[in-house]
Parts: sequence; C-alpha cells; structure tokens
Amino acid sequence: MNSPLPLVPPGMAARAGPLGRLPFGMGPRFFVALLSGFLWLVPAWWIPQLIAAMLLWDLLAVVAFVSDLLRMPKPQQIEAMRSWEHAPLLATPCEVTLSIRNFGNGTIRCHLVDETPASFRHAPPSLELIVPAGVQAHTHYQILPRERGDIRLGRLFLRYQSELGFAERWAAADISQVVRVLPDLQQARQHALYLIRSRQVEMEKRRHRQRGHGREFESLRDYRQGDDVRDICWTATARRHQLTTRVFEIERSQAVWIVLDAGRLLRAEIQQEQSSLRLSKLDYAVNAALSLAQVATQCGDRVGLLAYGHSIQHHVAAARGALHLRTIVDCLAQVRAEASEANHSRAARVLLTEQSRRSLVVWITDFAETPTTPEVIEYAMQMTQRHLVVFCAINQPDLTALAESTPSTPEEMYRHAAALEIAHRRDLLLRGLRQRGVFAFELVPGLLASSLVNQYLDIKERNLL
Repeated sequence: MNSPLPLVPPGMAARAGPLGRLPFGMGPRFFVALLSGFLWLVPAWWIPQLIAAMLLWDLLAVVAFVSDLLRMPKPQQIEAMRSWEHAPLLATPCEVTLSIRNFGNGTIRCHLVDETPASFRHAPPSLELIVPAGVQAHTHYQILPRERGDIRLGRLFLRYQSELGFAERWAAADISQVVRVLPDLQQARQHALYLIRSRQVEMEKRRHRQRGHGREFESLRDYRQGDDVRDICWTATARRHQLTTRVFEIERSQAVWIVLDAGRLLRAEIQQEQSSLRLSKLDYAVNAALSLAQVATQCGDRVGLLAYGHSIQHHVAAARGALHLRTIVDCLAQVRAEASEANHSRAARVLLTEQSRRSLVVWITDFAETPTTPEVIEYAMQMTQRHLVVFCAINQPDLTALAESTPSTPEEMYRHAAALEIAHRRDLLLRGLRQRGVFAFELVPGLLASSLVNQYLDIKERNLL
C-alpha cells in the first residue's frame, strides 16, 4: 500500500510562458486611439492636407502600441501559484487561492482563467487582478466538488496589460495538478465528538453498575448497592476484609469490517435536502463508512475495509491507528460506482478467508426486489455462522414518498400500488435476515452515517461480539 497523500493538496507554482504563435494583441485603448484618428476625415473633406495629420495620428498610435508591448513584462517574468485553503471534500465548498508575482518593472492588470473540471464548477473561474512591479497579489474563487477521487486541474491562462492599455500579452502557467477529493471528513469528526459525549454517559452508567457493558477488566472498587454479585472479587475481598467488586470496560481491539458495495444499484442519485446537489447512494455510503471507521478507531477497535464491484476495488486489512485511518480515507475517496452488478460472492469469500475470528461485519449495500432471494442477502446469512453482521440497505426516498402518497388519478394509483409492493418485498427480505440473527435495516441516505454509528455503539455497549 502506497503511503497516503497529504490531506491538503500542495501548492503548485510555475513561471508563465507565451500562449500561441503570436502571444500578444492590441489593447482596447489602441483601438480607441486608432478610431479617433478617423475623426480627421470630417475636416479633411474641406482641407485635404489634414489626411496627413490623420495618418500621423495613427502612426503615433502604432508607436505607442509597440512601446507599450516592449515595456510590459514578458511571460517568463510572471509567476503563478495555486494553493488550497483546506482539503477538497465532497459536497463541501472549498476556497482556492491564485497568486501572481510580477518580476517586471511595471504594474500589470491581469485577467485570469483557471482550468477547472466540470465536477468542481459549472464554468471555469474568470478573475481580475492588479499586480504592481515586484509584488505578489492574490485572488480567490470557490469550488464545490461533486465527485470523489483524483481530479485533474489544468493550466492557468493569463491575459495582461500595462497601465497604458495599448497592448496585451497572452500567457499560460503550467500549474496542472491532480488533487484528491475526500469524503465528508467534517461529518466523521462530528460523530467522533458524539462518541466522546457518549463515553461520558457510559462512565456515569458504570457507577450504577448497569448490566450490558463489556467484560474487559478495568479496575477494583468497593462494593456498592446494586452491583452484580457475580462481579465480586472474592480474593480481593478476603485480602481487604471488605466486599470488593470488579469494574469492567468495553472490549477493545475487536475487528470491525466495513463491506462497501459499489455495484450498479449504488449509482442511483438522490437530491440533497436544501441543495441542488445530487449525490449517489455510494457517496452517502462512503461518508457513513468513514464516520464508522473514525468512531471504531477512537474506541480502540481494529477496522478493515472491503470495497467491491464486479471485482475487489480496495482491500485494507483490519488494523488501527491514525496512519491506518488515513489509508482508509484514501481508499474511500477512490471507490467508484460500476455499471455492472456487484460480485457479492467474491467479496464474501475474501472476507471469510481474511477474517477467521469472530468480528463485526457492517455491510452497506442495496438489493433488487426480485421474486427470488437476492444474492447479497444469501451471503449475508452465510456470514452469520462466523461473524456478527449488520446489514444496511439504502432506501430510495422518492419510492418511499410514492408509497406514502395518496393517489388521485388511475396512473398514480398504479404507481402507488407498485411502490407498496416493492416496499413489502423489501420488508419481507429484511425480516428474514433478522430471523437469522442479522441486524438488518433499511435507512434513508441522510441518516445512514448516524444510524450506523449508533448501532455500532449499541453493539459495543451490549457486548454482543
């Protein structure tokens, strides 16, 4: 596994170079001066000698153009730089800074166009910037990433003029770079804070010795009213001549595997609330997987990742630590939805071979409503023989809204009946999983991350592993 890239993309700087075979042109003031020379034609109708004055005026305009062009800094005397405020995150606004340093002798007025992909902006940013001689000036623009993974940004195009404005030069700075758009790290941090608050609640519960906690020994303390008699340490009681009870904590270093389906069903796009941005089910699943990995790492558990489509896309062995979590972030950023059906059998074989001891398997997927049992559900049932499985199917909000609506026309009635039938089939399949000991849920995309984190903490609290 390659070492993880830094979260914030590095700044890219380069000297500009001439753009095109003829990298200069006439500025707007040159055309104004040239056209104003034609005003001499009006009096020249009566005084023909004024035509020479008109030609002299136009010649002066051409001389001013050449002089302005020669005085302007050459493209090699301009340095451009692109820097990032923070790491680009999916569906999160990010500010990009463009810096121009002028090594020439005169002030220039620049028009900048940064070559950005369509997944960042609907149109490339067009910016204006005035850069005095020997000074570095800055300007900013915002992007809103709509796609995870490695995204390439191209060159920076410059069109600049001097203060005179008779000539302009065209240049381009090759600050091309590949940046990695990561899942929503802010959401994962919020769930980590939730974990800290829940730990404080757990500490209060331990004082009352409520059942359902882990069985990993933590310390000894005096017996309190309501403590379980089975937790009394008789050897310590005999030594101290006072009832002493054992205090336990939630087990650590357990294996948590996140299995992520990237097949065609996860390509369905869902409208975000209070936003025009549409994200796929896979994007919501990736954000939920990152939140769960963050919380499980904070709990001291070992986290593994298996992302698959027709083939295995990413396979990260279960481990813990900040560097391991950073590796998972990089892998989740590069998970791509596939147009083909996911190969669930291959994913199950890899996981059963990799993890022989009992572990928690969180399977984030979706399934088609067919008369037969979907393949993914069959393999989830097989895994319960060795592992504790949390099976999460991602709900389609528009289908749920259609099933809950009241039809008013025959066409709407047929659509409503079809939606009810699909919802009933899904409910039967999930109910069958629950009867086999699987924690099976159907969750709306917006609540996917918080629901999985809550389910994980509940399993840890009840010591079900």
